Amino acid sequence: MTTPRDRLIVALDVQDATAARAMVDRLAGHVGMFKVGTQIFTAAGPEFVREVIARGEKVFLDLKFHDIPNTVAGAVSSAGQLGVSLVDVHALGGKDMMEAAVGALPAMGIRLLAITILTSHKEETLGTIGVSGSVADSVRRLAVLSREAGADGVVASPDAGHSPRGVLARRPVPHRDAGHRRGRGRGLHRGGPAHPGSGRPRGRRRRHRARAHRPLAPVRTSPRLHLAWHRVC
Repeated sequence: MTTPRDRLIVALDVQDATAARAMVDRLAGHVGMFKVGTQIFTAAGPEFVREVIARGEKVFLDLKFHDIPNTVAGAVSSAGQLGVSLVDVHALGGKDMMEAAVGALPAMGIRLLAITILTSHKEETLGTIGVSGSVADSVRRLAVLSREAGADGVVASPDAGHSPRGVLARRPVPHRDAGHRRGRGRGLHRGGPAHPGSGRPRGRRRRHRARAHRPLAPVRTSPRLHLAWHRVC
């Protein structure tokens, strides 16, 4: 049975392994998973990921792979060898890339999420890279593409206007290793207070309405606030 603790992911967005280890020490056993992003992965490397997993904790490897299909498939396979539970790719990489990533998933234990539109983007900035339409339309379009490619879920802005939950709930999500299983629009992550790099502020009420399956708590708050977040979720 899934508990609120199991559903909470804490982002280890800190500068070095010492700070990340301290956060893991404080929160181990209180959260369901730790997110290792590009900052700490670049600073501490795959050995840090193995270290956290060796402690019995689950890891979401948030490196947002985006490359040619063969390269991404190799990266996803390597992530599986590390023992992570979640890994993600950019849906903007296209259906072929995502299908290659799904095909490279180990038979058990790791799931693939697809990033839709980064929160740093607005409609104006999407236009400059050739993506037309509103942010919400782009999120929904990429969410459907991700579902068709076999991804286990998507990552999207917590803004209810951008939520792909209703779209994804209409049809099952295919999974190549486990046949067809029901997809319920999961993998929608709820972030914390708006980050300086985010172009779309995220209010508490909007985060609540988005009903993220796995809330993503920012590491910049204190451990006490993290525990409070856990109780609320």
